[in-house]
Parts: sequence; C-alpha cells; structure tokens
Amino acid sequence: MVVPPWLSVPPPGYGGLEHVVAGLVDGLVGLGHAVTVFGAGRDHGTRARYVPVGVDLQYERLGEALPELAHLARVAHLIGPEDFDIIHDHTTIGPLVAGRRSVPTVATVHGNPVGEYGTVLGDTDEGVGLVAISHAQRRMNPALPWVGTVHNALDTADVPYKSAPSRGPVLWLARFHPDKGPDVAIRAARTAGLPLVLAGKCNEPPERRHYEEVVEPLLGDDVTVVLNADREAALRLLVDARCLIMPIQWQEPFGMVIVEAMATGTPVVALNRGAVPELVRDGVTGLVCDRPDDLPDALRRAGDLDPTACRTHVTQNFSTGAMALGYEAVYHDFLHGTTRAATRQPTPAAVR
Repeated sequence: MVVPPWLSVPPPGYGGLEHVVAGLVDGLVGLGHAVTVFGAGRDHGTRARYVPVGVDLQYERLGEALPELAHLARVAHLIGPEDFDIIHDHTTIGPLVAGRRSVPTVATVHGNPVGEYGTVLGDTDEGVGLVAISHAQRRMNPALPWVGTVHNALDTADVPYKSAPSRGPVLWLARFHPDKGPDVAIRAARTAGLPLVLAGKCNEPPERRHYEEVVEPLLGDDVTVVLNADREAALRLLVDARCLIMPIQWQEPFGMVIVEAMATGTPVVALNRGAVPELVRDGVTGLVCDRPDDLPDALRRAGDLDPTACRTHVTQNFSTGAMALGYEAVYHDFLHGTTRAATRQPTPAAVR
C-alpha cells in the first residue's frame, strides 16, 4: 500500500484519503492478507507492517510534484516480485510511473479525473489499473483504464452517534475553498433562520485567501467559526449538529464527510452534484437539493430525520469490511487479467 508523503496513516486531523487507507489496510489484514504500508514519517496506526520511506512528513509541501516523485522513487527501490503480489497506489503521480515497477499496480483515483489530472491518468501505463471511488467519478472520464469501482468507507467503531435528533446548529465542515461553498452555507443558514458553525481547514495560502476575502465579510453573530479542528473535535461538532450542509460547487468524486456525518446520526443537506446521490438516501438520511434556493427549507426539515437511519445506512453500505472485500475482488480480477476492459464494477454494497 503506497500512500502520499503528506500525512500519517491515519492522520490526527484532516485527511480523508489517509483515514480511508487506514480502514482499508486493517480490513485487508482482518481478511488474512499480509499488508505493508509505505509512507512518510515515523508514526502510523494500522495493523499492517509499516515502512517509513522518509523520516519527515511533507505536509508543508502539499501539492508540489517533487516530494511525491522522490517518495515514489524511494518506494520503487524497496519493492520486488519476490516480496509482493500487488501494489495498491494512492498517490497522484503514481499511475504515471507505476509501469516501471516489477509488481502489478492498481491505483485508486481520489480526485476528479478531468483536466490536467485527467491528462496524467490518460497516460497510465497498460499494466496499471485504475479504481474509481464512485460511479459518478467514473462517468466523468469513462475512457480511462478503470478496473473497478469501490466506495470509500469508514470504521464506525470509534465514531460517537446520537439516537435522537439534535436541535443544535447547522454545520459546514470542509476546506475553505470555493468548491466547498462556505459562502453559500452562510446565506442558506441565515435565510433559514438557523445558527451555523463553519468548521474549516484553513492553513494553506489559497484557503486563507478565500476565508479572508469571501467568507469573513459575511460573518455575523449567527455564525461561529472553528478553524483547523482535529478529528475528535470534528466528530463532536457532527454529533451536536442539527445537520451537515454540503453546498458543493463542483462534481465531488465522493465526500467522506458525508459518510462521517451520517455515521454520527447527523443527516446531510447537499446540492445534487457528483457522488452525493450515491451516498445520501434522499428523505431518509438527508435531503438532496437541485438548487441553492432549495437549501434553506431543507435545513429546516432535516431536523426531523431519524439519526438511527443515518447510522444504519453507513454500517450497511460503507463499512471498512465491505470496502476490503471490494478491493480484494479487484486485486484478484486484475491479477488474473479479467478486468482490463473494466467489465466488472465491485462495490461495497448496494446502497439502500
């Protein structure tokens, strides 16, 4: 399992990819597989064997190409067919260089497979198979060499949850980025007459700029701001929230915070974009809106949805055990050469 050099697995705070990988690794170990994680930094919290490729995490250089390329070059010297049956790569550049490895590689695509990223993925070596995290993501670029679709998942063992609806504030939990619509969340909650908590990641220059230029001028007494909350604090905010608002302005390929919210028993109000309709049962675990103008009324109505239905939806459809089984099937089919044409699309479960 090759992870990017930015964060530990799992991370102490923000880091959806790393949380997903940690759950997948433990799920595969639970199925009896010997798993080795290649990452950066000394710490990790999985049941797998861990190989620190670099001593220091490269979070401060997140988004730069060279740290990831150097990381992948070091990994290439540490793997061989005598040690591993398959490599599972979660890096951005990995699919482009994985063809040089002597071990077959599947790579999970964690972002939108279009634009410059789509160009990189389109040049994927013939011996590398791509795995989508949602059917919506796969539809964005169906010509890529997909070999499966497996939804992300969450280990709910350490996720607190409520049994009765909360009358707390509306919660927005994301990066301060235009794609995540924090300004749309403020306007929707204000129109609905409901208090709002903006809990955002705000430590990269573009995030700070968006907060200062767009979000800060809209703040008032009805909005509470929580910056860079760690995972424990984020889970407390989710449990206390009336609902989570996801006014996304782009085609979100998954949206791990949606699953986390529902796992705590908190319904989700979201715009109908990307993978949202794959994750949310409209009218049961949340409300899916076609237009921003529909958000205020949905925020009011979300308080009547059943928290138990939200939690059950996650345990039935987005468990780490089901995700591990889905990837196990992908590995098996890819190694036996049966899915190069991407005819099979294993998923953790039929979302009910």
